[in-house]
Amino acid sequence: MVLAGPCLLALRDVLIADGIIQAVKEFIPVPADAGAETEVVDLGGMLLSYGFADLHVHFREPGAPQKETILTGAKAAARGGYTTVCAMPNLDPAPDAPETLAVEQAIIDRDACIEVLPYATITRGRKGLEPVDFEALMGRCVAFSDDGSGIQQDAVMLEAMRRAAELDCILAAHCEDNTLLHGGYIHDGRWCAFHGHKGICSESEWGQIRRDLELAARTGCRYHVCHVSAKESVALIREAKRAGVRVTCETAPHYLVLCEDNLQEEGRFKMNPPLRSAEDRAALLEGLKDGTIDAIATDHAPHTAAEKSRGLAGSAMGIVGLETAFPVLHTALVQTGELSLERLLDALCATPRRIFRLGGALQEGERADLTAIDLHAAYTIDSRTFLSKGHATPFDGMPVQGAVKMTWKDGRLVWKDPA
Repeated sequence: MVLAGPCLLALRDVLIADGIIQAVKEFIPVPADAGAETEVVDLGGMLLSYGFADLHVHFREPGAPQKETILTGAKAAARGGYTTVCAMPNLDPAPDAPETLAVEQAIIDRDACIEVLPYATITRGRKGLEPVDFEALMGRCVAFSDDGSGIQQDAVMLEAMRRAAELDCILAAHCEDNTLLHGGYIHDGRWCAFHGHKGICSESEWGQIRRDLELAARTGCRYHVCHVSAKESVALIREAKRAGVRVTCETAPHYLVLCEDNLQEEGRFKMNPPLRSAEDRAALLEGLKDGTIDAIATDHAPHTAAEKSRGLAGSAMGIVGLETAFPVLHTALVQTGELSLERLLDALCATPRRIFRLGGALQEGERADLTAIDLHAAYTIDSRTFLSKGHATPFDGMPVQGAVKMTWKDGRLVWKDPA
């Protein structure tokens, strides 16, 4: 197969055979005697990127298939331009041992149209009390996380980091100090106070990050901070990187585009961590620009319609994001001049692959995991069209420009926009 059209930011053709990129050149002629099996895809001026990689998704299976399945989640990812995603372990059973991780892996092997890499838990049952057998799980998972739960005990996190450092594996931390939550569910800021809600203070996030950075410096662990949302967190991570701590981090599209001023009394605006202040949003964007924030991950977290229909106070935490990430970020940040297209693609694709050692690049010899994007396609986000079972997004009804039109995994077309 030959893909003809722009490749990243330069005009290139891409030759694919047996699921592998054979050549990336300015022009690849199609032989006159090429058989019917040779397919030429004219991208017609679209952007061609290597497939996006998401370090943080929730596919809910096994345990809660009514919210999402690996089948529906993978299809949603392909529609969003993702060819590799890392699935969080807040499942039932929790993937805290080879036999429980095998339950999830069997479903992945059966149903996923893209690469789905499972996390294992940091502690047994995600209870925060006893580290798992890291060595037994190495090679079966992409990294370790108790996402959805912060590890409250310093000694437990220290021991987990020591074990992870010995094996050179990643601990991806959901940082949340439960003693500072006080029943809160949105950011403890001016919007919260004015509307009479219960707030979550930023220190509940950055306080635990500060602790973990100190432990990571002591142990040499590869430490990754999930869904950074607060300006203090950015400052702490920036300082730690300068000091040589092996820390990486991600933020999500909603924290880069929205803040507490955009809140509405609807469950589709409720996630954890919450949308914070305009100052926090500005700090996150600056951190993304200067490399303090390495990657953009969606934290795709689907729930049923009933669970998201109870307003800010009563709805479940979490929104979906795989099918909206690129168009929202391209429209809100690139087209407004706040971020370059190159940096956006880097944060969605190259950097997450590098820091998690996932492999893949748009070059000869790599897997043909590719995404074709029409940067000029204008439409309005309509959650009713989502392939995900989840439909709760704060971006519903947002006019955007930039649509994923085709996605290939190992040279096989796994998404094509019917429009």
